[in-house]
Amino acid sequence: MKCSKILAVLLAIASLTAAPITPAHAAINSMSLGASYNAQKTSITFRVYSSQATRMVVYLYASGYGVQDSATYVLSPVGSGVWAVTVPVSSIQAAGITGAVYYGYRAWGPNWPYNASWGKGSAAGFMSDVDASGNRFNPNKLLLDPYAQEMSQDPLNASNQNGNVFASGTSYRTIDSGTYAPKGIVLSASGQGTGTKPTRAQKDDVIYEVNVRGLTKQDPSIPTQYQGTYYGAGLKASHLASLGVTAVEFLPVQETQNDANDVVPNSDANQNYWGYMTEDYFAPDRHYAYNKAAGGPTAEFQAMVQAFHNAGIKVYMDVVYNHTGEGGTWTSNDPTTATIYSWRGLDNTTYYELTSGNQYYYDNTGVGANYNTYSPVAQNLIVDSLAYWTNTMGIDGFRFDLASVLGNSCLNGSYQSAAPNCPNGGYNFDAADPNVAINRILSEFTVRPATGGSGLDLYAEPWAIGGNSYQLGGFPKGWSEWNGVFRDSMRQAQNELGSMTIYITQDANDFSGSSNLFQASGRSPWNSTNFIDVHDGMTLKDVYACNGSSNNQAWPYGPSDGGTSTNYSWDQGMSVGTGTAFDQRRAARTGMAFEMLSAGTPLMQGGDEYLRSLQCNNNAYNLDSSANWLNYSWSTDQSNFYNFAQRLIAFRKAHPALRPATWYTSSQVVWYQPSGAVATSSYWNNTSNYAIAYTVNGSSLGDANSMYIAYNGWSGSVNFTLPAPPTGTNWYRVTDTCNWNDGPNTFVTPGNEALIGGAGTNYSQCGQSVLLLISK
Repeated sequence: MKCSKILAVLLAIASLTAAPITPAHAAINSMSLGASYNAQKTSITFRVYSSQATRMVVYLYASGYGVQDSATYVLSPVGSGVWAVTVPVSSIQAAGITGAVYYGYRAWGPNWPYNASWGKGSAAGFMSDVDASGNRFNPNKLLLDPYAQEMSQDPLNASNQNGNVFASGTSYRTIDSGTYAPKGIVLSASGQGTGTKPTRAQKDDVIYEVNVRGLTKQDPSIPTQYQGTYYGAGLKASHLASLGVTAVEFLPVQETQNDANDVVPNSDANQNYWGYMTEDYFAPDRHYAYNKAAGGPTAEFQAMVQAFHNAGIKVYMDVVYNHTGEGGTWTSNDPTTATIYSWRGLDNTTYYELTSGNQYYYDNTGVGANYNTYSPVAQNLIVDSLAYWTNTMGIDGFRFDLASVLGNSCLNGSYQSAAPNCPNGGYNFDAADPNVAINRILSEFTVRPATGGSGLDLYAEPWAIGGNSYQLGGFPKGWSEWNGVFRDSMRQAQNELGSMTIYITQDANDFSGSSNLFQASGRSPWNSTNFIDVHDGMTLKDVYACNGSSNNQAWPYGPSDGGTSTNYSWDQGMSVGTGTAFDQRRAARTGMAFEMLSAGTPLMQGGDEYLRSLQCNNNAYNLDSSANWLNYSWSTDQSNFYNFAQRLIAFRKAHPALRPATWYTSSQVVWYQPSGAVATSSYWNNTSNYAIAYTVNGSSLGDANSMYIAYNGWSGSVNFTLPAPPTGTNWYRVTDTCNWNDGPNTFVTPGNEALIGGAGTNYSQCGQSVLLLISK
């Protein structure tokens, strides 16, 4: 889960209520929500949803910040909760808006009905900040269109650091936010293409997770003005392709509160680097755009996608549909004060999930308020957003943050009467319910076929907080999942032997695709996303160089709060004089070998390829700093590790036997004891045995070579007796991750494999290492 701490004003906890259920639409954005020009660009139609509003007005501005509105237009209800108005462009121009059109809404409803004497900053008509039904209308708060395709600026930025402007409650309700609030920008089509989407089967992908800013912010090969931007990221496409990456997964790039990151240089104060507090589900984050003019971020993002597509690389987005940047109520004992800049002020009861009494929010995310994913209209926004990023912006797949919230079968109010489908209060994960968001997504989109082709790749982070939200293996067919068990068991195997009971059977499951998690639901090995580390935790190097987290450091490595205490990390004995830097590099090589040689879809964190370190900070969500940006000035050891990573990835791509479309059979993979005898149940079930080997039968899997892979988990050497290779061949060494093999050629290039021998050959393998042989 995310421990993202954002500005206190946006980290609140508040309330919602049950809205009338509107059926899910059958077509993408069938309600035509948002602001759009007509074909001739002679008029703009504004359409917004609110099931509870009694009056809705659109305010138009000549710029996004610091100016009063130039024109206002009252919207009319047009059915199914939609409000609309069509405005001639000539009228807008006559009002003095001759460039980009910026806009926002003011809304009235049951808790604050319209009063003709109301003016900006007035309390006229006010009844309550939140009523018994959970409505939170406040006409003093200008509201961002949830369907806006670009945003003018973040609520907090270089010009405004006062979050109170956007708050409700006794002290703040009459503060008018109009000049400060983020506005939507009316866009016409950019004309920029996104290239031809790769059709590669997911099983053949190698995913590289990275922050778009951090990818190039301190890359000397990128012109200074493009560092940290979408444009700069596109310039790295060929570099990532040469590493072997086939899919780049960006941390959230939908608008989030990060305009303030550079306000106080070299400070961690309230910074948001990871981006898990979404402000707009359609708009690309302007902070990452070189061209910040209206329409610039959209076109620049599309051009970046095209650059990656031209290099044969898919582009994935990390998306956050479980909570929003509005957070919840500011305190747990005051329901009145909450941030209002979009969804909350338009239709609180539709977009958020309320607790009993409709004054506070149900929270499975740790940041204040569940997005109401069982509401059909709230689901519509998710689906419409995904369709926009897929069709207009060229995205190939999505990773869903805290995706278990999207499996919630509880609608506002249902749990108040102890509804049987909500045994966990206001939350119940139910993959069998066809109406939960994860199934709605499957019904609206085509998932890429197992053999490749058109469609989306869908990845779930299969957990949240509380209830039955830990659902690794519990998602329906069509979904892949981040395999946290793979991460934990592989780390435990390397770093916890002697401290906890280690089961070699679990590691064997991990190596072969985690059938214990995914096979029963009709899924395949490649639905397991295998990783040793990701952004949320330690880097690959730090997993093997740290005895625990160290987050209270000075900038640029900290301070950061939060973070898990369950790291399964170890410095390989270096701090007590029993280990060396050689041992740490060996352990990192072994960890990456686990990741790339196992059946499943491997995911690596940006910087793993050169042993990037955050000096043991395991929750660097707030560090928009040189330590958190990738570094391209490497030591000899880092360059050597890059060689290892690049060649390891190339080996995986060259050997289809490592990328099975279906589960291995007993004739395709055979498990061996170090003695060379086939492993029996007595060997598997004895936790005092911690060395294992297996062969992968290449000829039965479309591979020219068979493989022998051995893992020695002990600290001392183990002698492995090799089984017979295929008839007419011998075993040749591709890599041994041991210290003796540390250097630029730890992993050899094709044709340079060392002859080891045939059946019965003995191989002494050092402790805590992986050996890879091929037959030839």
